[in-house]
Amino acid sequence: MERKILKNKTYLYLTEFFAGMSVMAVELGASRLLAPYFSSSQIVWTIIIGTIMIAMALGNLYGGRSADKDPNPDKLYARILVAAIWIAAIPVVGKYIVIAVAGLVIFTVNSNYLVIAGFVTCMIVFVFPLFLLGTVTPSLVKYSVDSLDESGSTVGRLGAFNTIGSIIGTFVPTFISIPAVGTSISFLIFAGILLVLAAIYFMSTKLPIGKIKKVPVSIALFLICCILGHDASFAFWQNNLTYEGESIYNYLQVYESPNEVVLSTNVLFGVQSLYRKDGSLTGMYYDYAMAAPLMSEVSDLSEIKDKKMLILGMGSGTYATQCRRYFGDMYIEGVEIDGKITELAEEYFELPDDIQVTTYDGRAYLNAITDQYDVIMVDAYQDITIPFQMSSVEFFSLVKSHLNPGGVMVVNMNMRGSTEGSINDYLSDTIASVFSEVYTADVIGSTNRELFASDDPKMLDHLTSNTEKLTATDISAAEEADTPETNTEALHDMMLKVGSGLVKYTPGDRILTDDKAPVELLGMRVIDEIIRDELNGIDSIDDVMNMM
Repeated sequence: MERKILKNKTYLYLTEFFAGMSVMAVELGASRLLAPYFSSSQIVWTIIIGTIMIAMALGNLYGGRSADKDPNPDKLYARILVAAIWIAAIPVVGKYIVIAVAGLVIFTVNSNYLVIAGFVTCMIVFVFPLFLLGTVTPSLVKYSVDSLDESGSTVGRLGAFNTIGSIIGTFVPTFISIPAVGTSISFLIFAGILLVLAAIYFMSTKLPIGKIKKVPVSIALFLICCILGHDASFAFWQNNLTYEGESIYNYLQVYESPNEVVLSTNVLFGVQSLYRKDGSLTGMYYDYAMAAPLMSEVSDLSEIKDKKMLILGMGSGTYATQCRRYFGDMYIEGVEIDGKITELAEEYFELPDDIQVTTYDGRAYLNAITDQYDVIMVDAYQDITIPFQMSSVEFFSLVKSHLNPGGVMVVNMNMRGSTEGSINDYLSDTIASVFSEVYTADVIGSTNRELFASDDPKMLDHLTSNTEKLTATDISAAEEADTPETNTEALHDMMLKVGSGLVKYTPGDRILTDDKAPVELLGMRVIDEIIRDELNGIDSIDDVMNMM
C-alpha cells in the first residue's frame, strides 16, 4: 500500500524529534505529579529515571523485533496514538492512582514506603506510554535506511533529532509550560503534539476506513481528557482553596480560615507557613525559634530591635513577621529560592514591604555576600527534600563566618526521629563540629525540632535573663513593636516553655560533608518511622483519607 508521506524522510525525522521531546516532557511532568505526594528528592528522581529507562529499553527491544517481523508503519503510528491518549489521561486519573497506591502500600509494607509507592505509581502511570514511545527509534531505522552505505548517517540523524527533541522537551516544561499553565495542561500539550503527528500520517495515507476511524476516536478521547483534566487541581479533597498553582520548584496551595492563612507545598501532609490574623503566636516551630534573638546579651529588650537577622528559606515570612511584632522594627532580610512563594507572602501573608527577600539559593547567597548578622535562621528543609549543600559541615562553617560575635544560628529540623542515627543526629553532630554550644528543643505536638547553635557559652543565661524581662511590667519591646501586652505575656510563657525544653546536645562523629551527605536516605528512614507511628490505630484507607 502506498504511503507517500514516508518517502519524505523529514517527516520521519520529525517523528523522532517529537517522540524524544515527549519522553522528556513526560519525565519532568512525572516529577511534578509525584512531588506533592512523595517529595521531589533525589530518591524520587531516581525512581522516575529508572522506571522510564526500563520502559524505553523494553520499547527499543520490542520495536526492533516488531519492525523486523512486520515492518508496517501503521502499527508504529497506532502506538503513538495510544501513547498520546494515555498521556492525555494522566491529568484525569493520575492523582487518584497515586493516592490509591499510597493507601495500599502503607498497609502492606513495613518500610521504604516512598520508594515502593513511587516505583509502583511510575510503573502503572508512566511505563506503558513510554514503552510505546520507546518503539519509535528502531522502527524508524527500519523505514529510513535505504542501503547499508548510508545506514550510519541515517541512524546518526535520527539520533540527533531525538536528542534535540529531548533537549527542548527538558527546557520547555520546566521554564515555560509548567510555570505558565501547570503540569496538567503540559501533559495535554505534549499529548496533543503526538496526536497531531500520528493523525497526519493516517490522514495522508490511503488506508481502509476501518483504520482511518481510529483518528476521530482518538481525537474524541483527547478532547474528553482536555475537558476533565485541565483544572490542574492536585488537592482534590481540599475545598475552597484561596490559591492553587505551581512554580518552577513547587506545587503551592493557600487556604484561609477566619483566623489564619496557611501555605502548603504538599498535598498529603505538612504546613509550610501559617499566619495568624490576630497577631498571636502560631503554636508552631516559629514560636520556638523566637528564642534565638533572646539568646544575645542586651541590657534592655528594646535593644533587640537593633539586631540583624537573616532567614535562609523565607517561605511566606511567618518567622520574620512574628519577630517584627514582638521585638520591634529589627532589620530582617530573607532568601527564598522560589520567587512565587515570595509573591504569595506579599499577597496573602502580609509580609512587611521593607523586608528584603532575595530569590536565590541560601548557600550561594552566603557565598556572594560579606554581611554579618546576629541571628541566622536556617529553614530550608522540607520532608526528605533536604538540600545536601545546606546540610554539610562546609555550609554550617559558612553560616558561622557570617555571624557576629555571640551570634546565634537556629535550624528548623522538621523530621524528629527517635531511633539512633537519624537524620537529625547527623545534622546535630555536623553542627556541633562547627559550634561549641548546641541546644535542641522538640516542638510539642509536631515532628519538628529546633536547634540553637552559638560560640557564646552564656547563650542560655541570656535567654533566661531576657525571658524574665518579658513580663507585664516590662513591655518596652512590645511597645516599640506596637504589640498588645497580652501577646507579650504569651511570648513570655512560650520562652519559659522553650527554656525548660532545651537540651544540651552531646556531639558524636556523624559528620555530613559536601562529598558525603546521604540526606535523602536518612530522611526516608524517619518518614518510615513517622508513617508507622501514624498508622497505629488506623484500620482502613478511609481513616487515612480522613486525616488529610
